[in-house]
Amino acid sequence: MTVTLADIEAAHRTIADHVVRTPMLAAPKLSALTGASVWVKYENTQVTNSFKERGALNKLASLSVAQCSRGVIAMSAGNPAQAVAYHAKRLGIPATIVMPVTTPFVKVEATRACGAEVVLDGETIVDSQVRAETIARERSLTFVHPYDDPLVIAGQGTIALEMLAEVPDLDMLVVPIGGGGLIAGNAIAARGKKPTIEIVGVEAALYPSFWNALRGEALPQGGPTLADGIAVKNVGRLTLPIVRELVAEIVLVNEATLEQAVNAYLTLQKAVAEGAGAAGLGAMLAKPERFKGRKVGLVLGGGNIDPRILASIIVREL
Repeated sequence: MTVTLADIEAAHRTIADHVVRTPMLAAPKLSALTGASVWVKYENTQVTNSFKERGALNKLASLSVAQCSRGVIAMSAGNPAQAVAYHAKRLGIPATIVMPVTTPFVKVEATRACGAEVVLDGETIVDSQVRAETIARERSLTFVHPYDDPLVIAGQGTIALEMLAEVPDLDMLVVPIGGGGLIAGNAIAARGKKPTIEIVGVEAALYPSFWNALRGEALPQGGPTLADGIAVKNVGRLTLPIVRELVAEIVLVNEATLEQAVNAYLTLQKAVAEGAGAAGLGAMLAKPERFKGRKVGLVLGGGNIDPRILASIIVREL
């Protein structure tokens, strides 16, 4: 395995003073809604409102003086961009972020506000990655992958360390899956600390990349989704074998259920969750029998949702 529990514990020491130790709180109203005993890790309270800061900082902290001087580059349509840009600026590292031309203006400006040079290129994140890798070679920049990097995976896994330190008797963690960095790191950490804990992954039904890879199926992928943060068609080369070994099940969640989960976080917990961040709760709403009576830890991964979309969800749910 490319990442170990010791790597994740080292990452926790590295980033501890520079990322928010986010709240881990019981959620009685969500427990009543789902029939489980629910605890929520509020990663939406990070400075950039997403867990992505953990992996980005762990990667940036590993760079040599020469690498820091030359700078870093990343590709992203949202949360990874802001995480790399924010911590690179804090550390004095020049950062370039390649974003698809379809990226919402508010996300582009948020990334620029963190001090990064933004390059708009490509219709999709795959196109942006090609451009980012080209620029990295041309300018000798260090490429920071959003999920398929051992240091990034280790950084994301620090969430589970904190969750189990506060609530050691959790029965399971329910974790959103995009490229797999979040669930891979947290599966390694959680199973390393508590071998009996169960890890359940959640994908948007429109982007069942890990579902297909693990089952040998070919469900169609694509289309607009509320969970744009996990709308990833390609599984990680490093993350797939970790998920195959340590994750018990993948749950697919449709758009209506994702909206219900976002609304439940807002109305019941007074917490803003983006679609990807609410996917774990969405799985519990989609398959309540799977979680009934269990003590479940949810990772609310991010809160960067367009206010207009949030308003429309509220109106529909009302």
